[in-house]
Amino acid sequence: MINLFNAQIESLSIHRVGNKSRNEGLFLSASPYNLEDEIKPLIKEFFLKPFREKEENYYQFSHETDLEFNELYNLANAIFDSPDLAHDVSKKITTLLFEQSAHPHIKSGEVYVVYFENMQLDNIKMPAIGIFKSELKHDFLQFEEKGSVLDMIVQQGINLNKLDKGALIFNTGRDEGYKILSVDSNRYDTKYWLENFLGVDVLADDNYHTKNYLNFCKNFAKDVVLPAEDKKEEVMFMNRSMDYFAKNDKFEESNFLNSVIDNPQLVPEFQNYKTEKAPKYKIEDLSDFSIANTAVTAARKKIKSVINLDTNIQIKLDFINPESAEKFVEKGWDEEKQMYYYLVYFNKEEKS
Repeated sequence: MINLFNAQIESLSIHRVGNKSRNEGLFLSASPYNLEDEIKPLIKEFFLKPFREKEENYYQFSHETDLEFNELYNLANAIFDSPDLAHDVSKKITTLLFEQSAHPHIKSGEVYVVYFENMQLDNIKMPAIGIFKSELKHDFLQFEEKGSVLDMIVQQGINLNKLDKGALIFNTGRDEGYKILSVDSNRYDTKYWLENFLGVDVLADDNYHTKNYLNFCKNFAKDVVLPAEDKKEEVMFMNRSMDYFAKNDKFEESNFLNSVIDNPQLVPEFQNYKTEKAPKYKIEDLSDFSIANTAVTAARKKIKSVINLDTNIQIKLDFINPESAEKFVEKGWDEEKQMYYYLVYFNKEEKS
């Protein structure tokens, strides 16, 4: 888990890359940018805000390529080994990005290479390298006094609330290829940033395994539990699944199935579904792993625990206390009305 609050910008280099297919050039600043105190908190927020708002899905330098020949990996090594060389190395990083900027869709923009201190990852302080790119320009208004009136001037600039592309390379896991976070707000050129420039693979850590397995469970509930049972059981299966992940440090599949599946006939259905769908969710050989709490928290926000009825009524079940729905909600059939019903038991109404 990352904590960016105490991160400090030790050096900042700003360059510009154009699009090679449009014969746009490359501009490399001769010296690092002298960051003044009033700008520092604004630019730090510009760089780091997207990473606080994003799920922590980590990457690492691709294992398909010998790390000795991964140029960006070697450039990161050079900065971590000698931070005073960060600006000189930033020119090589920007040139490397420029060489990947040949597709007609690639936009020109400013490139920022930052050396950070006091990044905190899994409660350990460490340096990190930030590589960011701003591409889209936005219109904004400036006002100037001219005589007795205010004159309105239209200018273009960068929106500090939206970073187009960014990567944080943490100084950990060097032998395996460093731990990396990436953001990209533009979807038309994802290969350009992640694959061609960064050259990364997904880091298959506990966070990755937890996220994938919960996503698999969500789709099993929708594809198998719902048709075999009903909406309540679909929601309850996910409630019990989330409860299991929230209360355990380790995942063990047989124990998980015993905890979350009430209907024994669904156990072989689960195994068959896993055999069929496992490659899609990257869980082929996954039957035990350490549970990552950050992934559980992120998944809980996305999973709906609401039963929507065609009579314009919603029943919301509780993820935190799934046993309540088991004890106090019953489903039945009314012969006279020829309709299903839910019977809900309670002692008193809670004040909102």
